[in-house]
Amino acid sequence: MFYGAIEAGGTKVLCGVGLQTGELVDHVSIPTRGPTETIRDIVTYFRSHPVSRLGVASFGPLDLDPRHATYGSITNTPKIAWRGVNFLQSLKNALQLTVFIDTDVNAAILAEYAWGAAAHLTTALYVTIGTGIGGGVLVDRRPVHGLMHPEMGHIGIRKDSSDAFPGICATHVDCLEGLASGPAIAARWQVSSQDLPSDHPAWALEANYLAQAIATYIYVLSPQRIILGGGVMQQTALLPAIRRAVASNLNGYIARRELLTEEIDHYIVPPQLGQLAGLRGGLWLALPSMDMEP
Repeated sequence: MFYGAIEAGGTKVLCGVGLQTGELVDHVSIPTRGPTETIRDIVTYFRSHPVSRLGVASFGPLDLDPRHATYGSITNTPKIAWRGVNFLQSLKNALQLTVFIDTDVNAAILAEYAWGAAAHLTTALYVTIGTGIGGGVLVDRRPVHGLMHPEMGHIGIRKDSSDAFPGICATHVDCLEGLASGPAIAARWQVSSQDLPSDHPAWALEANYLAQAIATYIYVLSPQRIILGGGVMQQTALLPAIRRAVASNLNGYIARRELLTEEIDHYIVPPQLGQLAGLRGGLWLALPSMDMEP
């Protein structure tokens, strides 16, 4: 039996088909455009690759309260055309399938728990740094939902005194996402993060901002492991710089000092599932043994 998976991101949508074991047997990438064109292409893929159930790991913010008429809708996203689109219901109607939905980062931490870097842990955190910044939290082996879902990219951080860049967040201007997302790096330095050399001053500033946020997450959530993914993290010099900056920010306060100093390479880690963590998370949502439908 085949199960369907979607990871819907700000620039691309991955669609795939997998097995109960978590193995993906096929996947494709399509560009994220307006909802009509994008959903049409998703539906075309799954009509040619029939599945029994479908899991969706989506960019947000999302309405994840099943009591709401707008359950499964994308809410206050910067992608204006997608605001108010009920992604869940659109796919259910078009494909006549049982469809499950969660945030892309919640799905990613679930996949890393099932098959990757968070295996055997009860509390873990996945943070993606790319087109936006978001975090998925696993507590007692379940993703955190509540008033909505965690919005870790929109916390406030201290601006570096050398940083004259105002920030680009449409709501908060200089929140973490406004200062440290991929588009923020490109706007500040007038070049894509992918084209910046490893010794560029951009990376020290980026490590500073991300480390501030990660230290806050550690204080508040006390995760047993932190996984950092997303396009910006493809810069190999960034992860070691973040680890050093996190240890400096914590300044020995947390009792598990050895884990957060000498062993920090095993505490703050890249995704074991690589760039397919979100898509594998969509597959996790679709599996009957992981049924999370309200």
